[in-house]
Amino acid sequence: MKFRLLLLTPFLLVLFGAVAAPKDPVPTWTDPDLASEEHPDFDLQGEYTAGEGASRVGLQAAALDQGRFHVLEYAGGLPGAGWDGSDVIIAILEREALEAKVEEMKKIKRKSPTMGKEAPGGALVIFDGSPTSYIKGKIEEGLLWAGAETTTPVRDFFLHVEFRLPYKPARNLSSQDRGNSGLYVFNNYEIQILDSFGLDFKKENNAVEAESENNQWCGSFYKFKTPDVPMSFPPLQWQTYDIEYTAPKFEEGEKVANARFTIRHNGRVIHDDVELPKGTGGGGKRPEKEEGFIFFQDHGNPVAFRNIWLEKR
Repeated sequence: MKFRLLLLTPFLLVLFGAVAAPKDPVPTWTDPDLASEEHPDFDLQGEYTAGEGASRVGLQAAALDQGRFHVLEYAGGLPGAGWDGSDVIIAILEREALEAKVEEMKKIKRKSPTMGKEAPGGALVIFDGSPTSYIKGKIEEGLLWAGAETTTPVRDFFLHVEFRLPYKPARNLSSQDRGNSGLYVFNNYEIQILDSFGLDFKKENNAVEAESENNQWCGSFYKFKTPDVPMSFPPLQWQTYDIEYTAPKFEEGEKVANARFTIRHNGRVIHDDVELPKGTGGGGKRPEKEEGFIFFQDHGNPVAFRNIWLEKR
């Protein structure tokens, strides 16, 4: 599904089933080639590296629109690829200053090691580019769009999902309208999907004022726990979640074991056997269950999904 330039007009808000759409729509791109052609900041944003050994650094530059960028510099390399976990150096740079800073650096485009991973024998192929009996939702040009849900109830599982966030540079970096979606397991536990590229999870360390809490950013259990390492890639770059889930257990109507998750974002563990005592966000108000469905949440943003499959455990 390609758009020259997607303005979230009332018609398109209905088209995407918005539930929390902004009152002031902003330009939104869903195709990287068009974003590169039409927005001057798109090609400059991204990830860069320089140096070797102890002097190696990684840099992330997130577009803030109007030629401004939120720039994070990591000692040792990029998150999940050498960063030593020390404090991040953060600044807002104008386009010319950023161009000068990265002139001697190498721009890289990382790819998740699980990208394109094929479903093993016996797995449920939920979505492979064509309609299947395991999913209901909007499919266009081989992509599934936010607002879908599975049709077969499951219990314990391993789930592989690939997703792509839109490019919305005019929205604040932590805005919940910057590519918002989420994976809702059993309508109880939400793993947030959001364009959080270029944000430090030490909220107060960022050079832009945060509009939301860090446990509402990509990779978080919504309003419950932030990821152990920030693994967001830039918008319009395909990303992966690989989720191992153990459902809660009940005996005679009483819960005897909590739900547990291990999650890899773009190939790196961001939650390691995390126990959830109840649902997250709004899901905490709903009764937990041993069996249920998976929802690809719609918040009025054109978030795309592909290559979704599940192994029952």
